[in-house]
Amino acid sequence: MMTNLDLITLGRACIDLNSVEINRPMEETKTFSKYVGGSPINIAIGSSKLGLKVGFIGKIADDQHGRYISKYIKDVGINTQNVIVDHKKHKTGLTFTEIKSPTESNILMYRDETADLYLEPSDIDEEYIKSASSLLISGTALAQSPSREATIKAARLAIKNNLKLIFELDYRPYTWKSMEEVSEYYQLMAKMADVVIGTRDEYDVMENIQDGTQLDNQRTITELFKYNPSLILIKHGKDGSFAYTRDGKVYEGSIYKTKVLKSFGAGDSYASGFIFALHKDLPIETALKYGAAASSIVISKHSSSEAMPTEEQIKQVIADGEVRFDD
Repeated sequence: MMTNLDLITLGRACIDLNSVEINRPMEETKTFSKYVGGSPINIAIGSSKLGLKVGFIGKIADDQHGRYISKYIKDVGINTQNVIVDHKKHKTGLTFTEIKSPTESNILMYRDETADLYLEPSDIDEEYIKSASSLLISGTALAQSPSREATIKAARLAIKNNLKLIFELDYRPYTWKSMEEVSEYYQLMAKMADVVIGTRDEYDVMENIQDGTQLDNQRTITELFKYNPSLILIKHGKDGSFAYTRDGKVYEGSIYKTKVLKSFGAGDSYASGFIFALHKDLPIETALKYGAAASSIVISKHSSSEAMPTEEQIKQVIADGEVRFDD
């Protein structure tokens, strides 16, 4: 079983159907292009393309889409020893994307009875987890049982075996029953993790902010640093990102100019670039640059998974220069 993986990601693998006719509403769109999608599998693809040895834990449907996903991720070099095929007629999740403009992209998700949410605790193999140095948990995997219990089991096994546990908040409202439920399980996982990654809005969801006000970053990190996290990344979209370490240091990341085609895919590419840099023991300032550069590349392309960049492409974007917030 020893595979010596750098990273395992856990959660959903689905199909993205991105509108071919851009700059128009979905009601007027007739054609879509098919890609592998889902935050944890996108991060796995992005990390593999950057050169990490990556595995994936998830359940995929026994249907044509599931077989497409399985072949694609094998072809890009992802280890699939702990990918389980669902034989209970659950389907592959579908995500239709609408590209109305470079700044307005919407997502229509079909997540009822999808195979990934039926990952069982018994599907989690401790020996497989032990073969990696890091485990990334996707927040969406906590949305329903039995995936919820399987995810918590995997996280506990990662901690037991001294893996770096990374929690990518990945909030999608479609499969949650209430904000209170999201907050409870997100806080549980965030307190267990070594690294927490998310947008400011996603942290607000975790903190159950529903009255239109936002907790500031300082309050967020003060609370989480009472527990296990050593690094907290909070992304602010076009306003850049902030990384906080337990020793009180704050790192501010800026963005890179690009010709934006769509807004989705930014978070997954950011995570893959950021995690890759951390794994290579690059400074946090550099990790922020890798994340921002990867994101700028993917939002300029039609796909998310297939647009994941190489390290050479990331370095070229960085060399071309950042956009500071006061420009």
